[in-house]
Amino acid sequence: MNATVAGLTWHSLVGRRRAVLLIVLPVVLLVLAVVVRLVSGRSSDSAVDLLGSFSLGFLIPLLCLIAGTGAIGPEIDDGSIVYLLAKPLNRYVIAVSKWIVALGVIVLFGVLPTLVAGFILAGPDDNVASGYATGALLAGVAYATVFLMLAVITRNAVVIGLLYALVWEAAIGGYVPGAQTLSIQQWALAITEKMLGDQAQSLGVESAVGFGTGITLLAIVTGGGLAYTGYRLRSIRISGDE
Repeated sequence: MNATVAGLTWHSLVGRRRAVLLIVLPVVLLVLAVVVRLVSGRSSDSAVDLLGSFSLGFLIPLLCLIAGTGAIGPEIDDGSIVYLLAKPLNRYVIAVSKWIVALGVIVLFGVLPTLVAGFILAGPDDNVASGYATGALLAGVAYATVFLMLAVITRNAVVIGLLYALVWEAAIGGYVPGAQTLSIQQWALAITEKMLGDQAQSLGVESAVGFGTGITLLAIVTGGGLAYTGYRLRSIRISGDE
């Protein structure tokens, strides 16, 4: 990782208007968690419902879209990426540096609030908080890779990513049996299910894929996506034209 690239990317992500969304989304999750706790009391079932639908199904994909595309997309759009590419830096180092920063944003604004919300709703028992936080982290790793790659491939990354997150992941991938096996959300849910152990069934937590399959697919998407992102950066001409 290159510290200079990482620092510039961090300031770009948290210093612009998108920072408002980065803050608002986790605040909404925490407020909902407090309200549900006050109304229903301490409940693992309530935690599973909120964290599964809002955090893993909405918050993490949207945060990853903001962070993943925002890490490099604006530089490509305004042409300033050429100044970075003109430096004697390995393109894969650039890609990994931006990916790590995007992941840091996701952990700060997505994974940690998920953990806190889980503790508010279910307490330290049942591994609900840690299970969903771990699932959110691994989903964030894969989502961030996909959206960073999209930002390098196309200038319409935000639109395509939004359609992917809302249509495929939230709608089709969440409910259509065959499509569920190709959903990052379901792959991450397999890790959450594994961490919940025997109580997963009673809580209604069931992934469309097994633990081993989920881990393998997350690793393939992450490794392959980062490799292709670095490759595409190598193909961008210094003039700014691909």
